[in-house]
Amino acid sequence: MPPIPDDEPPALSVRGIGKSFPGVRALRGVDLDVHAGTVHALLGENGAGKSTLCNILSGALTDHEGSIELAGRPVRPHSPRDAHRLGIGMIHQELTLVPDLPVADNILLGAEPRTRFGTIDKRRMRARAAELLAAVGLDLDPRAPVRQCRIAEQQLIELAKALSVDVRVLIMDEPTSALADTEVRRLFGVIRTLTARGVAVIYISHRLEELEEIADTVTVLRDGAGVGTRAMADASRAELIGMMVGRPLGEMYPGEGAPDAVAGTRLRVERLTVTADPAAGRAGLHDVDLTVRAGEIVGLAGLMGAGRTEVVEALYGVYGAVRGSISLDDSRYRPSSPRAAIRRGLALVAEDRKTQSLVLDNTVRFNASLAALRRFRRYGRVHRRAERRAVDEQIAALRVRTPGGEAVVGTLSGGNQQKVVLAKCLLTRPSVLLLDEPTRGIDVGAKAEIHGICRRLAAQGTAILLVSSEMPELLALCDRIVVLCEGRVTAVLDSDEASQEAILTAAMARRTVLAGAASGGARAGEGR
Repeated sequence: MPPIPDDEPPALSVRGIGKSFPGVRALRGVDLDVHAGTVHALLGENGAGKSTLCNILSGALTDHEGSIELAGRPVRPHSPRDAHRLGIGMIHQELTLVPDLPVADNILLGAEPRTRFGTIDKRRMRARAAELLAAVGLDLDPRAPVRQCRIAEQQLIELAKALSVDVRVLIMDEPTSALADTEVRRLFGVIRTLTARGVAVIYISHRLEELEEIADTVTVLRDGAGVGTRAMADASRAELIGMMVGRPLGEMYPGEGAPDAVAGTRLRVERLTVTADPAAGRAGLHDVDLTVRAGEIVGLAGLMGAGRTEVVEALYGVYGAVRGSISLDDSRYRPSSPRAAIRRGLALVAEDRKTQSLVLDNTVRFNASLAALRRFRRYGRVHRRAERRAVDEQIAALRVRTPGGEAVVGTLSGGNQQKVVLAKCLLTRPSVLLLDEPTRGIDVGAKAEIHGICRRLAAQGTAILLVSSEMPELLALCDRIVVLCEGRVTAVLDSDEASQEAILTAAMARRTVLAGAASGGARAGEGR
């Protein structure tokens, strides 16, 4: 990064930003300077105030203390539209797309090109959307409904939407939370192009390895206040983690491996086959085999659309009956519904907590106990004291930041909502735990805690099938890693032979073979 002239004002400067919600002081006198052409990272545990600060800057929250300046000029965004007009764009951690509208309509919503008669020019709109999709590396039909797109694709559509306006400051809240490594590389290329044009980027992420690669400067928030700002090149992981949590913390991925597996196979899957459903955004599966023994953590790796989510959803009964043979503890299991799966001892932490796991306008207690109400039934009625006690124990064990079990779950930060989802699964006392991106949007301290929980559950005999886009997470936790590409297993790697290179090679195996076959350079069976 070239040196910044002393007389050049920051692209964005905030002073004394404060914000209170009922019973919560979210921000306390936060100062921040972000310079043009740089990436300024915001770090902090869930609930530290990062998203609240960014919602103020993007005009989503208007009642706050303090001042905001753009290039030395005082501004006060009164709405997201007002912020866009000023040149401030934001990609939210929680997607803001309209599921039933086409991709093109979502990208250019409110800025549609017009014909000379004042009507929307659909042809120009689709062409412009296609350009923006190509800029973020997506090959999608602009006419397709967003509902058909996977979460990772929707995350990139959000980026394309942000690029549709001439931004001077772009705020990115956990932009890689649903992306695999290949998509992350693509995103970083877009960010570098933007900063080369002079755009200032505010980047929120819990992945320290990402910040070491992409960020120039980092500011740490804790309990709503700024703790300090460092040049990223001069900051160590240990220092940043200590600033975030207020106490020394070991490496994010501790050196200890997963515990030795207990004898006995909990889950055996043979020839699992699921028909693709493009209308629902579902990839197909073809003769997938895998086993998970008691006390074992098995990872599912692959690129976007490889079929990782489809495997765990098929096992959980989301698709009803599927083809193939599945057994639980050597007993035949035929997926039919999530309710039946729970009764057989399966639990799923779903990929998208907002639409698949939580009732956002209900309480923490209601959500956490919802799947386990059979545990608390006495004479046909729910024993509320036992239910509250069990939920409170999980809140304490998972360190959920909440005023209590009666707090509305939608008022919690994204990371704390994810902990409630995990509590919901653990209250069912599963023998097989299916985890689909369980640490997405989780801060570094909570991530280490969840890793510890996974190890403890495995040590107690729980079988865990873990889907993760973070290869360091898979390598740190898993006894074995099953790699998928286009719905097929392309490799099964033991922990001692697994590496990021080996996983990525297997994740691209069929694509490489098919590309080679199309050009006459490879036989159909090579590279599998």
